[in-house]
Order: sequence, then structure tokens, then C-alpha cells
Amino acid sequence: MVEKVIGILGGMGPLATAELFRRIIEKTPAKRDQEHPRIIIYNNPKIPDRTAFILGKGEDPRPELIASAKKLESWGADFIIMPCNTAHFFAEDIQRAIKVPLVSMVEATAEKIAEMGLRKVGLLATDGTVRGRVYEGPLSRRGIKLVVPSEGDQRLVMKAIYEGVKGGNLEIGRELLLGVARKLEKRAEGIIAGCTEVSVALRPEDLSVPLIDPLDVIAERAVRIALGVEPLPKPLKTLPRI
Repeated sequence: MVEKVIGILGGMGPLATAELFRRIIEKTPAKRDQEHPRIIIYNNPKIPDRTAFILGKGEDPRPELIASAKKLESWGADFIIMPCNTAHFFAEDIQRAIKVPLVSMVEATAEKIAEMGLRKVGLLATDGTVRGRVYEGPLSRRGIKLVVPSEGDQRLVMKAIYEGVKGGNLEIGRELLLGVARKLEKRAEGIIAGCTEVSVALRPEDLSVPLIDPLDVIAERAVRIALGVEPLPKPLKTLPRI
């Protein structure tokens, strides 16, 4: 068996990138260093803010995202994963620019939710992920309904992500996210930690419904692909937005 090299297109943000690296290590069934997969991490925090662009208020992140993916490809990555939910709005643009597959964290999460038998899930994510409808297509194709926070609660989610976790105030971010999550769990069978900063701040035991963490989902899938348990997928196909 030839192991595959994982490429992590990171920096969105750096803490989430480090967290994904840690989870991949923890989920690898290794008893010694040599049994872990090779991982190439490009931590590029200079990628323009994804949400700002989607909302029409910022610089286009695609040139930097594509350049980063090309670097990983040229350095020997066999497939690429991105620890940023909002960046998946641009997944098809990135995939068209590279030959190795970009394994979608969003599609993998939707598949996991379907396997769990959930039919209605809540989403804690950036405005870019919510308004860009990043999760709607993958979920609706599997017959799953999505619910989001109220307008006021969504503002609290953004504050938690940007002023809290990204700003280095993890406890403040966690407190704000918990408040919104506990309202959202009354309307859903599960909640998606749809921003990697949410993944850092919340834990499954915080809620009375399952917390579906895309970082965990993609970490597990990356390990399976890298170790040959699961075949290397074909490059991402163009899928309709819903």
C-alpha cells in the first residue's frame, strides 16, 4: 500500500489549522512516529477574509486560495483539505486550478449527518457561510433541512468568531456561542459547528443534541484516505447551488 500525503490549506485561521493537525494525529491508529501519514501544512493567514468578499465588502480571496493550493500540489500533496467552512464557497474555483482532489469538508459533513439519520440540523457559522448557502446544497441533496439563528443571534455568532476566538478571547467566544447554541438546539436534531472557530470553542457535551464538528469529520476522512482505508477520491465535481 502506498500512503497518500495530506495537504492542509490553512491559515483561516491559524488556531483552527493547528487544531485540525492535532485531530489528525489523534485519530491516526499509530503506535510509533513512522505509522503517521505525511502532512504538508501551508498556514497562509494572508488569504483575504472570505465572509467580507461574499458579502461584497472585501478583497477577492480566490487568487490567494488558488496559489496556496497550487503550492501544496507542487510540494507533493496527494489531496488537499481546508479547515475553513466559508472557504468552501470557492471550492470549485480552487479545484479547477489543480489536478489533485480537494476533499470537501462540507460534503463530508453532510454525508455524516445523513448517516446519523438526522433530518433537521442547526448551523453556527459566519455570515459568509450562511448567506453564501454553503451547506444548503449538500444537505438538501440528502433530504436534510437547515435552520439558522435569528438575525440578532447571528450577530452574536459573528462577534464570538471574530472578536472572541479569532481575537484571542476564547472564553468570551465560547460564552457567546453557547448562548446561541442552546437556543438553536430547541429547533434542531443536531447542530453543525459550521466555522472552525466554533469547533475550537464548543464541545459535544455542551449540548443536548449532537454537535457535528466538520473538523472531526474531515480529520477522520483524511486519515482514512492517507492510510489507504478509503480510496483517493476523484476531483470535486461541479454541483448545483441551492
